Amino acid sequence: MKDGQKKNFMTLDGALAMDKREVRETYRRYVNPGLVDVMGFLDFDKQFVRAEGVTVWDKEGKAYLDFLGGYGALNLGHNPPEVQEAVKAVMSRPNLLQASLNPLAAALAHNLAQVTPGDLDRVFFANSGAEAVEGALKLARAANPGRSKIVYCKDSFHGKTFGSLSVTGREKYQKPFQPLLTGCEAVPFGDLGALEGKLMSKDVAAFIVEPIQGEGGVMVPPDGYLAGVRQLCDRYGTLLIVDEIQTGFGRTGYLFACEHENVVPDIMCLAKSLGGGVIPIGAFVTRPQIWDRVYGGMDKFALHTSTFGGNSLAMAAGIAALNSIVAQSLAQQAREKGEYFMAKLSELKGKYDIIKDLRGRGLLIGLEFKQPVGGVLDKLTLGKVNQLAGEYFGSLVASELMNKYQIITAYTLNNPNVIRLEPPLTVSYEAIDRVIAALEEILGHSGFTGVMLSSVRTAVATVFKR
Repeated sequence: MKDGQKKNFMTLDGALAMDKREVRETYRRYVNPGLVDVMGFLDFDKQFVRAEGVTVWDKEGKAYLDFLGGYGALNLGHNPPEVQEAVKAVMSRPNLLQASLNPLAAALAHNLAQVTPGDLDRVFFANSGAEAVEGALKLARAANPGRSKIVYCKDSFHGKTFGSLSVTGREKYQKPFQPLLTGCEAVPFGDLGALEGKLMSKDVAAFIVEPIQGEGGVMVPPDGYLAGVRQLCDRYGTLLIVDEIQTGFGRTGYLFACEHENVVPDIMCLAKSLGGGVIPIGAFVTRPQIWDRVYGGMDKFALHTSTFGGNSLAMAAGIAALNSIVAQSLAQQAREKGEYFMAKLSELKGKYDIIKDLRGRGLLIGLEFKQPVGGVLDKLTLGKVNQLAGEYFGSLVASELMNKYQIITAYTLNNPNVIRLEPPLTVSYEAIDRVIAALEEILGHSGFTGVMLSSVRTAVATVFKR
C-alpha cells in the first residue's frame, strides 16, 4: 500500500466498462505512455469487444477483418471453439503441480514428435517464443562444449530477452542494453559464403535462423539456402537452430517452413499458434541425443526449468490446436490461398510503381513500398515527408486500411516500409478479395501524397477527439 492510501482496485466489470479515454489515461499512467501516443496517432487504439474467426468487432458494432493474425499466433483465427472447449474441459484439474508428471504435457509432446521433421522427439515447454529461443541457445552451448559462439542473421528477430536479443539482428533493439551475450556474431541472411566464413573456425556452437525473416520484412531466402545451411553445419560441427515461431504450423504452406527444403534442424523453436491463440505456449524440440548430452540423468534433469511450462490449460490448448490444424489441412489451405493472394497482389504491383516488392510464402506475405523522392509536398515540408515515409509509410498504409476499410494489418519491425499480410489460415477468398479492393483504392485513387495527407488528417482528428 503506497503512502498509507486505501487500496482502490478495479474489478473485472469495471475494466470491461472503461471507455476509450479512460483506457488511454490508465494505460498512459501505468503501462506504456509511448505506445499510447503511437496508437493514438494512427487511431489504432479502438476498443474491440468481440472476436470470431477472421473478424473482430469494435464497441460501436463495426466489423473489421484481421489480416495481422497475432503475428502468426492466430492460424486458427480468433477464439477457435475447439481450443476453448479443450481448455474448459481441464479447468477442474490441477493446473500447476510439480510433484507429478502431467499427462497432458506428455500427450502434446508425443503429438509434436509425430509431426516435427526427422528425429526431433524431445520437447521442452515454456511460455513464449523468446523463452523457447533462450532454451535453445542454452542447450546448443552446453551440447557443444568448447564452442561458445552463436551465429545469427542480420535483420533477424528472435525476441527481446537478453539471450534472444543478442541474436536479434537490429541495432535499434540491441544498443540500449549492451553489453549483451558475448560471442554472438551476425552474417547476412541468405549468404552461404559469409556463413561458412564464420563456421570454418570450428568454434561456433550454433547457427540460429528463421526460414523466412518475418520482422525483417518477410524476407524469403534464395532457393537451396536452408539445405546449404544444413550441409555447412554438418561439415563444421555446428548445431542448427531453426526458429519456426512465426512460420510454423502451416503458415507457409507446409506444416513447418524448413520442410520446403526437407531440412531437419538439430533444434526447432515453436510458439505463437501452438496455443491456438487462446493460451500462450513456447517450446523447443530437439534430437534425443542432444537433449541427453545436456539434461540426461538424475543429476542434470533440472538444469533448465519453467514454473508455468507444461501447465494443464496450455497443454490442453496445444493438443486441441495441433489436432485442428492437421485435421483441417491448414497448411494446404495456406498454400492454395497464398498463391491466390500473391497472384492478385502481383497484378497490383504491375499497375502501381509505389509497390517496390512483393514476397512471401503461403499466408505470410510482405508488401514493400518505395520511398518517393522529391515532389511538391516534400519541398513544402523541407524534406520531412520523405523522412516520415522512410520511417513510417507502411504504418500509414496500415492506418488507411484500418480506419477507412476496417482491415487490420501492421508494418514489420525491422523494415517499416513493409506491411505484413498474415491472416488466419481459415481466411476466406472473399476476405482476400476485400483486401485487394481496398489496396486498389488506396494506391489508385490516393497514391503516395494522398496516403500522407489522409494519415495526417486522421492523426489531427484523433488528437482533437481525445
